[in-house]
Amino acid sequence: MRLFLIILSQFLSGSIWFAANAAFQGQGFLLSGVQAGFIAGTLIFAFFNLADRFSPARLFFISSFFGSLFNSLPLLLGQEFGLVLTSRVLCGICLAGIYPVGMKIAASWYPNTLGRALGLLVGALVLASGFPYFIRVISWQGDPGLILGATSILCMTGGIIQAALVRDGPALPRGSAFNLKAMGQAFSHPGFRASSLGYFGHMWELYALWAFIPVFFQTLIPGAADLWTVAFFFAGFLGCSLGGLLSVHLGSRKIAKWGLAGSGVCCLLSPLLLEMPLVPALGIMMFWGLTVTADSPQFSSLNARFAPKAYVGSALTIVNCLGFLITIFTIELLGLWIRTYGLEYAFLLLAPGPISGWIAMRRFQQF
Repeated sequence: MRLFLIILSQFLSGSIWFAANAAFQGQGFLLSGVQAGFIAGTLIFAFFNLADRFSPARLFFISSFFGSLFNSLPLLLGQEFGLVLTSRVLCGICLAGIYPVGMKIAASWYPNTLGRALGLLVGALVLASGFPYFIRVISWQGDPGLILGATSILCMTGGIIQAALVRDGPALPRGSAFNLKAMGQAFSHPGFRASSLGYFGHMWELYALWAFIPVFFQTLIPGAADLWTVAFFFAGFLGCSLGGLLSVHLGSRKIAKWGLAGSGVCCLLSPLLLEMPLVPALGIMMFWGLTVTADSPQFSSLNARFAPKAYVGSALTIVNCLGFLITIFTIELLGLWIRTYGLEYAFLLLAPGPISGWIAMRRFQQF
C-alpha cells in the first residue's frame, strides 16, 4: 500500500511538468523554462544539502505547495507570455524537490528492491507528464484555466499524501556534502562513464520528443491528436514499469541498451511515418513511446551503482543537471527546425542521442 501511495503522490505532484504545454502554445520555450528551473533547483537543493538537513517528506510537501502556487500564476496574474514562462521556471525549481526527493523517499522504504520501485516511480512521472493532455481531451475546449487549476490541485494533493500518509522511511539514506570535484573521480570509472554517456544520449532524445509529440499527432491524426498524445505517454509509463520489472532478471544494462536501440530505430523511421498507412504508423509511435522511457530508471540505477561511494549524491546531481541541460538544447533545436523546415525530417535530429548512447553502453559489457 505504501509503495502505491509513493507512486500516486509522484504522479499527482508531477502533473504540473507539462501543464503549460497542454494549456498554451509555445511548446519548446515553455518546457525549456521548466527544464532550466529544474537544473537550478537541483543545484540549490544539492549545494545546501536540503534533503539531508530536513525531512524529505516535508520537503516534498513544501515543494508541491509552491509548485501548485506557481503553476496557478497565469490564472491569478494573467497569461502574458513572460509571466507564463517565469511561472514555468519556478515550477521547475519546485519539481527539483518532487522528482529526486520522491526517489529518495522510495529508497528509504524499499532499499532492497529499489530497481523495481524506481521503474514504477519514473513511470508515474511519465504518466503525469501526459495527464494534462488527458484533461484537455475531457475538457473538450482545452480550457487553460481548467488544465492549470486541475494540475495545481493534484500537485497539492500529492504533497499532502506524501507528508501525511507516507512520511520518511526507516532506511533513509544520508548524503554527503555537494562536491563538484566528484565528477572527475566518478568519470574515472569506466562503468560510470559509459552509463552517463548512455544517459546523455537518452536525454538528447526524450524531452524534445515529448515536447513536440502533440505537434506530430496533430499532423498525423488531427481529429484525435490529444487522445493519441495521452496514449503515447501511457506507453511510456508501461515502458518504465516493464523495464523495471525485467531489470530484476536481465539486469539494468540490457534494458537500457534495448531501450536505446528501439527508440533509435524509431528516430530513423520517423520520416516514413507521415507517408505510411495510419495503423502501422500509430503502432510504431506506441512502440517508440514505450522504448524511449524503458531505460530512464535503469540509468539512475547504473549511475548510482558506479558512482564513488563517498560522493554518490554529488555525482548523480551533476549528471542529472548535465542531462537536463542537453534537453534544453535539443528542445530549442527541434523547435527551430520545425518552424523553419517543417515536421517530416525533424525527428531525425534526435537519432544521434540514442545511437551514441547505445555505442557508449556497448563498452559496459565487462562491468
